[in-house]
Amino acid sequence: MKIEILNLDGQVVDYLDLPELRYIRSDLIRRAVLSEESYMYQPKGNYRWAGMDTSARFVGREGIYGSLKDQGQARLPRELLGGGRYGRVRIVPHSVKGRRAHPPKPEKVLIEKINNKEKKLAMLNAIIGAKLFVVRDLDSVSKVKDGKRVIEKLIGEIDVDRKRITGVRRKRKTRAYKVPVRVTVVTENNTKGFDNIPGVRCRTVKNLMVRDIAPGGEIKNRKLVISENAMRELLSKLIDI
Repeated sequence: MKIEILNLDGQVVDYLDLPELRYIRSDLIRRAVLSEESYMYQPKGNYRWAGMDTSARFVGREGIYGSLKDQGQARLPRELLGGGRYGRVRIVPHSVKGRRAHPPKPEKVLIEKINNKEKKLAMLNAIIGAKLFVVRDLDSVSKVKDGKRVIEKLIGEIDVDRKRITGVRRKRKTRAYKVPVRVTVVTENNTKGFDNIPGVRCRTVKNLMVRDIAPGGEIKNRKLVISENAMRELLSKLIDI
């Protein structure tokens, strides 16, 4: 499969060979995205003995010292006070300062791993499945005005008018509107020319993830602008699968 290599003005200057895929594995793309996002979760967990570190106890046997049976009060674990008296109910989940019924467990496994070959195949599917523009000398663009001009020549004006409010109360904040990302730009090492363009996300080859190309695992209507050097470097990493 051959794809056009364009210059900064959008004219065809050469062709590049890409591997043939019978169909796009959208399920594999989604799995890779979920795996990448799982590494960003923050582990949560409570103190193991939270709500249990108390003198409260329950004795339900009738006729023995300290029994709570036939006392005219709820038969629940209560604090031990001096002189054989009992205090407030503790430990049980519905009591004040009691333990939680089902707290988050620190030992829960949050990370969803994926095989290296599957991840490489997902990246290759995402690249080929997106609307791809391979551009020569894209790494030389170092100013935002030049980067915007290149994007407009390749794709046209970016749809940033469909901004949406991210929350009712956010209307009063400076970041009230969220602009959807329409284009992903990948360069070899220089991102200065595309960093601050609304609707554009820029990544280097080293930092590129599947979720940058297909956010949420969806590849439909995604546009990918990649430099020729970055494309060759990516193919050299992915082609050995």
